[in-house]
Amino acid sequence: MAQNGAKEEGYINKEPLRDNKEPEEQKAAAESKQQKEEDFGYGLYPERGSSKFQQGSIGESLFTFKHKCQIMLQFAMDTSPYAKLLLGAMKSSGCTVYKDRHFSCEDCDGAVSGGFDAATSQIVLCQNNIHQQAHMNRVVTHELIHAFDHCRARVDWFSNFRHLACSEIRAANLSGDCSFVNEISRFNFGLKEHHQACVRGRALRSILAVRKVSREEAEQVVDEVFDSCFHDHAPFGRIPHSKKDAKFAHRDYESRDRYYANL
Repeated sequence: MAQNGAKEEGYINKEPLRDNKEPEEQKAAAESKQQKEEDFGYGLYPERGSSKFQQGSIGESLFTFKHKCQIMLQFAMDTSPYAKLLLGAMKSSGCTVYKDRHFSCEDCDGAVSGGFDAATSQIVLCQNNIHQQAHMNRVVTHELIHAFDHCRARVDWFSNFRHLACSEIRAANLSGDCSFVNEISRFNFGLKEHHQACVRGRALRSILAVRKVSREEAEQVVDEVFDSCFHDHAPFGRIPHSKKDAKFAHRDYESRDRYYANL
């Protein structure tokens, strides 16, 4: 929501203020309208505001995709080397992730698969759009990268566009979104710097989905931070181009202190 801030453009109201409103009422009305226009992507996640069923109720389990989503989430946390590395890194950084507290399976807009809600430190998994385990693994990894960035750095998601762009670049680069297999399945082919082009394109699409900015402004900010953020591979230490790469990265991360422990 991606987990996952831009300089928002647009206006509040071009009509003249009515004389019969007090200044405080005028200010409140303007702020309310501005908040609706600059929702920071929350409109894609309607259940962030309300739920059709009470959380944990039988109706919620029987009449939504939530049960299947929860099972796939648990499987991803237990078996995905990408997710296991990130969960370990967050715990080491003092930000232990708890399944029931930090993940939420919800119905979302058809354009998104997941998001990171920085206001609640919660990852949203779009249960109506995630139907395969491989897809769940990628979404969990992508959003955990945003959560890791939120944990290790003072990311200003809502007002610093560069921070948002950097985390989206890192998530696209390190989550497996741009792996060779995934790109072939999308019928995207290329030889020279294809991975970089994929990362740039997916980061750009993520930004445009949650911020009301022009494509030109988004491209400019992505270009400004791309090199430094693309080469920031923490906590993997490398770009995990495949599940095998991720397993090696996880093994290296688990063994990172072994030498010093034996001194």
